[in-house]
Amino acid sequence: QVQLVESGGGLVQAGGSLRLSCAASGRTFSSYTMGWFRQAPGKEREFVAAIPWRGYPTYYGDSVKGRFTISRDNAKNTVYLQMNSLKPEDTAVYFCAAKSVGVATSPQYDYWGQGTQVTVSS
Repeated sequence: QVQLVESGGGLVQAGGSLRLSCAASGRTFSSYTMGWFRQAPGKEREFVAAIPWRGYPTYYGDSVKGRFTISRDNAKNTVYLQMNSLKPEDTAVYFCAAKSVGVATSPQYDYWGQGTQVTVSS
């Protein structure tokens, strides 16, 4: 069992930055692929970024490429999402997820966090 707790969300102006963190419990964190997804009101959940256990390669959704960076610290059981040049359309609840096997970019993850709200004002 893996428990995931996101933090770092908040309100930011367009063009600003935020860094999300996801702290994981469990001794096998280093073996999991970790992903970030987001869901805006009235929209389907969207893939944002993913990182395998070894830290590379990393994967990004088209809408965030070049602006967001995913990273992980296996010693701290934490995955991060650095979000730069934020836009109002980035406003959503951001979820952290973990999986042991499977394609990193697919939404079939084994464990999910409760989500953290990110709001970007124009």
